[in-house]
This record gives sequence, structure tokens and C-alpha cells, in this order.
Amino acid sequence: MKAFFAKVFSKYIHYSDQKWINSPLEAQDRVLRDLIHRAKNTQFGRDHHFDKITNYDGFRDRVPVRDYEDLKPYIDRVVAGEADILWPGKPLYFAKTSGTTSGAKYIPLTKESIPHHIGAARNALLHYIYETGKADFINGKMIFLQGSPVLEEENGIKLGRLSGIVAHFVPNYLQKNRMPSWETNCIDDWETKVDRVVEETMSEDMTLISGIPPWLMMYFERLIAVSGKDNVQGIFKNLDVMVTGGVNYEPYHDKITQLIGRDIDCIQTYPASEGFIAYQNTQATDDLLLLVNNGIFYEFIAAEEFFEENPTRISLKDVQLGIDYVLIMSTNAGLWGYNIGDTIRFTSLKPYKIVVSGRIKHYTSAFGEHVIAHEVEQALQKTLLQFPCSVNEFTVAPQVNPIEGLPYHEWLLEFDLLPSDVSLFTEELDTQMRLQNSYYDDLITGGILKPLQVSIVKKEGFQNYMKSIGKLGGQNKVARLSNDRQIADEFHRLQLIQA
Repeated sequence: MKAFFAKVFSKYIHYSDQKWINSPLEAQDRVLRDLIHRAKNTQFGRDHHFDKITNYDGFRDRVPVRDYEDLKPYIDRVVAGEADILWPGKPLYFAKTSGTTSGAKYIPLTKESIPHHIGAARNALLHYIYETGKADFINGKMIFLQGSPVLEEENGIKLGRLSGIVAHFVPNYLQKNRMPSWETNCIDDWETKVDRVVEETMSEDMTLISGIPPWLMMYFERLIAVSGKDNVQGIFKNLDVMVTGGVNYEPYHDKITQLIGRDIDCIQTYPASEGFIAYQNTQATDDLLLLVNNGIFYEFIAAEEFFEENPTRISLKDVQLGIDYVLIMSTNAGLWGYNIGDTIRFTSLKPYKIVVSGRIKHYTSAFGEHVIAHEVEQALQKTLLQFPCSVNEFTVAPQVNPIEGLPYHEWLLEFDLLPSDVSLFTEELDTQMRLQNSYYDDLITGGILKPLQVSIVKKEGFQNYMKSIGKLGGQNKVARLSNDRQIADEFHRLQLIQA
């Protein structure tokens, strides 16, 4: 019965969404006007003369781009319990995210923004049902690997991890199907939690699983180890759908497929504490539909200009294909001209579809090459196609002061299956990296850098590193790229690198 109603509802959502999918610029104009109108009497609105803004140019002139640190004086007042600072009234929740230079970040969630988080997650599934006609998974068990739903309180406002907050909004018709149990979800220690999840779910008829790829891999590996089966398919015969988010899924695809024992449908999403930005609305392609009618007004700055004094700042109508843009957001949770820290790349303009290409703060440019995550992921994927091996995790850092010889990029790779010839693998990886980034190629050709070097990380090395810094589980993940040696040196100090 639930599957039948899901199909009916999916048809309604599909046709309803065509209005903003087919008129994205008009949708963004409406969002901007609504945001400005609602917030004009807030402290931020008065400080930035929202009452005088009539169009995007006026907004851009009055509202500078800010990151969390820049917006923090306003957020601190909200956290202290003041109302009408960034958005009318007070937020319902704070999503507490990883620490910055001034401690943890408190991202407001309001009564206007939360429905967009919940609705987007629901609609990603409904678009999948509409396209494929598959809805039977609704009747089976669904596992959501997420943060603890136990919430703290700050001046009368509840706070916790976004995934833990969202857990309070799972609709009643899914509660009986949902796993793990509430008690298990509340366990903070990630390794203890995974063991308990395995114990609770191993004998169930699991049909859908949701979580970020590193969590899924850890869960699947524990599941196989405890069950004695060859793969997850031998445990969950009806597992048909996987929902992922948080990081680019492609680098994990082969390993997860191997652990499951077959390829299953995957719905990729792009949720953030600041807003639900995009999701995959078709299985035909891996790119994500930008949600232009979801309480978020988007702006973009070309990544190559971002660190200039006056970079060009544009709205959706002026974006181009194939350019890496820093994503700037203004939201109905009270974030204004907010640099979320991600870079995206448009793959389609009709409709507007994107891939996440990296983090503007996560790059390697110790020598002026400005290598981004998309480039290293592509180089690795193209290399893996030519060698019978697989990689669990990796990170890249510059080695500016080697003991001898020229500087180089150090790639720390945790292999699931080693290539038969690591030297040939390394050589091909460097070739692919040079094809991805012309500046890097120029540095190699010019004798400024020597070709990259691979350091092989011991099994479970990345998990052990995250555990050592108290960030195993949650939304935490190792940066793909660094512009310093902090992460790489810690791997060496902890002796996580094979001799």
C-alpha cells in the first residue's frame, strides 16, 4: 500500500517541480525578493539597508561575501538568545558543525528552512520512484547511518548535528521501517555504534541504505566480517537503493560495489547544514539538479578569481559550463552572502545541474598550481581504470622541503588491492595529473617539481587517523587536499605509512 501511494505522490512531485525546473531564473528572483522582504526589519536587514534593495545588483552592492568568521558577530548574538538578528524571530535549532579557528560553528535552522531540508530529501527519493517505477523498497527496512539525535540546548535553542536534528522529522509512516533503533542512534562512539548497528540489522530485510560513503564502507566491512558472508548481497538480498551525500561518490563506487557484490541504484545528494542544495533527479547521469526554489539564493565566484581583491560575483543567469565556482548562498535561515566553502561546476544549463568539485580551502598550491579536488579525483579514477587495483581513501599534500631533490606532491593512498607495479601506477598517476592541471604540468616540465610520489597507507590507516583526532564518524572526513603538511606529517608520525 505504501509503495502504491509513493508512486502516486512521486508523479505529483515530478510535475509540480517542472514549474521551477523550467523557469529557474524566475524562481531565483522570487527567492531573493522573498528573503529581502522577510528580513528587512532584522538587525542585519537594517544594517545593510534591505529596504532600499530592489534587484540583484542592489543586493550585491550592499551585502558583501562573508564566511562564518565574518558573520560570527551576528551569529554570536543569535546564539546568545537575541531575536530578529539575521532572520525574524529566533531559530528553532543550531546545526553544530566541525570546529573553525574560533571553535565550533553554529548554523541556524529556522521554521522556514527546516521544511526545505526535509522536503528535498523526500523529493530525491520521489524523483527516483517516478523515473524507475521502483517503490517496493518503501515496504522493506531502511537504514540511516547518521549522527546522534540527542540534542543539547543553548539559551533555549536546541543544537546538534544536522543528521541528528533531521532524525526528529522522519515521517510516521517510515518510523516502523527505519533502522537502527533510537537507542543505537544515540550512541556517540562511532565504532561502538557501528557494531551495534551491525548486530541490529544483520537479520533484517534491508532494502535501502543511506549515509556518506566512508560510513557505508565501514558498516559493510563490519557486516561481512561478523556474518562470514562473501559480500553484503549475501546478507541483504533485497537491498536495491543507496542514498549518499557529503562527498563525491565516484571515488568510492568500485569499492562499495565490490563490498555489496553487485551494482545497485545510487541517489546522490548535496545536503549541507546551511541548506539542501541539490540532488540527483535521474539515474541516467551522475550530476545533481540545483534546487533553485528551496529557500536559497545562489551566487558564484570563479575559483581562479576568488583570492583576488575584487573577484567577479554573478547570479545564476551568468554562469557557464565547465568553470569551477565558489558557491555563495543567502538563505531563509539568515545566512547572507555566505561562502559555504565548496566549489561546484555546472554540467548543464537547461536544467541547471552541477557536480561538487572540491573545497576552496582544500587545495594544493604551494607552487602556484592551485590543484583542486575534482582534478585529483579524476586523475586517480583514470589511473585506476588501467590497473587491477582499488583505493579506499587518499589525501594529497605538498612536500616543499624534501630531504633531497626537488619538491613534489605526496599522495597518501590506502589501497584495498595493491597494483602489481606501484612504480608504473605512480608514473601513470602523475601523467593523468599533468593532463588535469596545466599549471602542474608546467612545473614538472620546467623542473620546479619532480613527479608525484605515492606513500602507501596501512590498512584502516585513515580510520585510525580520524580516531586519533577524535573525528571518527559524524560528518567528518579527511580533506582530499591540503596546502600544508599538517595531515601528511601526522600520518607519518603515527606510523600509518608502510615502510
